[in-house]
Amino acid sequence: MTLDAGTAPMAARTLPSRAGSLARETFLRTGVLPLFMTAAVVIFTLASPQFLTLGNLTNVARQSVYLILVSLGQMTVLITGGFDLAVGTAIAMTSVVSAMIMVHLGGLFPDAGWLVILPGLLAGLAAALAIGMVNGFGVAKFGVSPFIMTLGVQSAGAGAALFLTGGVPVGNLPYEFGDLFGFGRVAGVPVPVLVALVAIAVMWVLMNRTRTGARIYAIGGNIKAAQLSGINTARTLFIAYLICAALASIAGILLTARVESGETNLGGTIAMESIAACVIAGVSLRGGIGRVENVVLGAFFIVLVQNGMNIMQIGSYMQMVLLGGLLILAVVADQYRYRMLTGGR
Repeated sequence: MTLDAGTAPMAARTLPSRAGSLARETFLRTGVLPLFMTAAVVIFTLASPQFLTLGNLTNVARQSVYLILVSLGQMTVLITGGFDLAVGTAIAMTSVVSAMIMVHLGGLFPDAGWLVILPGLLAGLAAALAIGMVNGFGVAKFGVSPFIMTLGVQSAGAGAALFLTGGVPVGNLPYEFGDLFGFGRVAGVPVPVLVALVAIAVMWVLMNRTRTGARIYAIGGNIKAAQLSGINTARTLFIAYLICAALASIAGILLTARVESGETNLGGTIAMESIAACVIAGVSLRGGIGRVENVVLGAFFIVLVQNGMNIMQIGSYMQMVLLGGLLILAVVADQYRYRMLTGGR
């Protein structure tokens, strides 16, 4: 089949049009993540041949576990139209409380093993959930701004963690704790990676196949419409902040096992990093938009960029500048994307 003189120019014009439509649809669905990911891979691969090796990518995947967990929780809150600045404090409190309980019980029962570890894990989880409950109660019940509420809780929780430890790391944790949750493997797969995979699957089902997930999206889309449709918005917001705290607590347990001590400075920058991962992954700061699989890739991208900058020997201060710049670009793109989705309103 041949094209006549009139058909050929039309086909030539159609190809760019289709490419533009595909790019627009991809941007609306995923935000700037594909562009950022492609640029990062190209730049860092050209900078170092070691970047795109299987060993380095495996290392990135393992290191990204903690940010993935926190970002999944942050996504839940962002979709409701809020955000959580206290995730770092939840990690620190989990680390400190669980370590102190394990050390205390270990002194009383030196050969108890997991009978010492399990109460420590439960105590750390309870401490983080208490933070989530305070956040959720303040935002859902009293209508406090998520920024003010979580910022206040972040400050109070960080002070409490320092008060409990005096700023000194809590060491001498049971060997089994770090051996399993920090460095253990099952069928050759690191335990933290398995934990992250389970969390990803659970969150995907929660957000895509349950009423709670549908209600979270509905609140972020239009909270007044959600109330009129019979949704208990206060309870749903409360649950969202509890989920965020629980995932941060799991990350805190894994980080504590990795460093083998209770630390007050764990997760110091993770609030900003988790928000950046979510926004880069297409989660709207206005609420109602976000996908679990994209957030996983967004968190992986943040760690990938940090890894690439380390390979290029870029200093930590400049890394903070570059990551902040990426966040600004992602927020600007989010505003533009929101206008496209709402027809310019």
